[in-house]
Amino acid sequence: MRLEHSHSPEAIRHRLAHGPKVSYLKDVIYGGIDGTITTFAIVAGAIGADLPTRIVIILGIANIVADGLSMAAANYSGTKAEVEDYRRLRAMEERHIRADPSGERAEVREIYRNKGYRGSDLDDIVGLLTQRREVWIDTMLAEEFGRSSVIASPLKAALATFAAFVACGAVPLLPFLVGMPAAATSATLLTALTFFAIGSAKSRWSTRHFFWSGLETAAVGLAAAGAAFAIGHVLEQVL
Repeated sequence: MRLEHSHSPEAIRHRLAHGPKVSYLKDVIYGGIDGTITTFAIVAGAIGADLPTRIVIILGIANIVADGLSMAAANYSGTKAEVEDYRRLRAMEERHIRADPSGERAEVREIYRNKGYRGSDLDDIVGLLTQRREVWIDTMLAEEFGRSSVIASPLKAALATFAAFVACGAVPLLPFLVGMPAAATSATLLTALTFFAIGSAKSRWSTRHFFWSGLETAAVGLAAAGAAFAIGHVLEQVL
């Protein structure tokens, strides 16, 4: 059986030396999909409303810059709020352990009793986990609040979202920027391929086959774009 990494003592020591790494996959996928959907939705809506190519380009670029910055700012604030909440909970647990260690030990005991441990095994686990204060605090944060000690950087999360938004959001505009014939059709095909590529790429971190993951992402994105096109077309007829 082929394993993802080696379990030799040296490999284990090297891999775990600095602890788990922060993943910004969610921020990249979120920014990439949203950038593609919103830009193409604007392009599709403008085409549906029979607007000139110049207007399509202006609206698309304005969306990439403004919405990309908006998403980055929102992700920065949201991630920062999570970091501040983690620090608040950690400070609270430190205070509780200092003020009422027996009560906190009782919480650890109850947590692992609920996991099925009993008798001397339970005593040993509680004793080991509460020997070192940092391990004790990490345990309480993970088991009581579901919070990991791996903390994302708000700035890196925001930059990852913005970069993915701009890179993927620019794709639907390329046919209009370079003056390709049948720009609307080309934009649709390129957008579908971008959706599929994003979905296929994220399957690298899941158990799903790349084709079905890509197809699902493409279907969701094109459905949103199709709705925008229909709305733009209806509004053009009405107004």
